[in-house]
Amino acid sequence: MGGISITKKILLYIEENLEKDLTLGKIANQLNYSKFYIARTFKDNTGITIYKYIQGRRLDVAAKKLVQTKQPIIEIAFEAGYHSQQAFTQAFRYTYICTPKEYRKIGVFAPKQKKIEINIRKKDIIFLFGNGKGAMAA
Repeated sequence: MGGISITKKILLYIEENLEKDLTLGKIANQLNYSKFYIARTFKDNTGITIYKYIQGRRLDVAAKKLVQTKQPIIEIAFEAGYHSQQAFTQAFRYTYICTPKEYRKIGVFAPKQKKIEINIRKKDIIFLFGNGKGAMAA
């Protein structure tokens, strides 16, 4: 059960600091755990690495901006933590199967890595994965 509360703390910290430079070391220092422990605990409880989760959430935020704003793609790329539009486009294409420009033209936001929420009720532990595949109980 302790791993669940740590995972919940990690998720909250990531969501509150998504626009900042997030590294495993910074998250571990902020939460006073070793980076190896939080990496293992997060992966065990969510099925995804912290890095992949952060990357997915940032790409979702970027995808939303592409559809809902006229902000230049290069600015969205930098805000998503990419150092070039080329790197952003490559990661975006891998996740969304189209370029950011094509996605903007389509004009429909469909998140790929929704927030992971952990609900703890009595003795049941329920993970709700926002990945579009429904809820998965553990």
